[in-house]
Amino acid sequence: MDKPTYKELLDAGVHFGHLKKKWNPKMSPYIFMERKGIHIIDLNRTLDALDRAANAMRQMAKSGKKIMFVATKKQARDIVSEAAKTVGMPFIADRWLGGMMTNFATIRRSVKKMQNIDRMLADGTLTSVTKKERLTLTRERDKLDKVLGGIANLNRLPAAIFVVDISHEHIAIAEAHKLGIRTFGIVDTNSDPNQVDYAIPGNDDASKSVKIITDYMVEAIRQGLEERKAVKAEKEAVR
Repeated sequence: MDKPTYKELLDAGVHFGHLKKKWNPKMSPYIFMERKGIHIIDLNRTLDALDRAANAMRQMAKSGKKIMFVATKKQARDIVSEAAKTVGMPFIADRWLGGMMTNFATIRRSVKKMQNIDRMLADGTLTSVTKKERLTLTRERDKLDKVLGGIANLNRLPAAIFVVDISHEHIAIAEAHKLGIRTFGIVDTNSDPNQVDYAIPGNDDASKSVKIITDYMVEAIRQGLEERKAVKAEKEAVR
């Protein structure tokens, strides 16, 4: 698992923070300098934080836990949902519904409804309905899928969430806190790093920056899953 180099982070613009006037003073340990009114993030701190977060994610994946990826900002949405899919992790990329985790039973009911419509559309149960009714159902299914498709296979609450832009996703962070769910997040200079268990200081607006950090997290998860598989195989062999 190759960690991004200092130069790769630099090339991806991970070091660009927000305007100085928008800063959160709690980010001061992670700020290297100010240039032309913009805060520059200390990439050495970012590299340390990446290590810490990746190790924790690897361990979680190895023990079979789920990590939910949350990124509803336009420039991060596709990057994060595609990355989560490659390791079979749940994700929210359209919008965060209040109660997505604190009211999980209700959310599960909506997911079941979506799956039932899927089944009906697939197995011909709907042959007797009119074209208009069928269209209404298809539309409803698509609407549900847009918001909940990424968590369709999540049967219980995740063990952790990984968030791009913790200020933007403050509701998700608040729900995680309430439920004692671990939090990982890309934290820009306008946010409070103490809001998450694993703060990764970095530019949360540029898609290149989001991608390099997310890809490394996913790589750590992939490694954890492979280690889990290897342990299982060993146990099977011993039997």
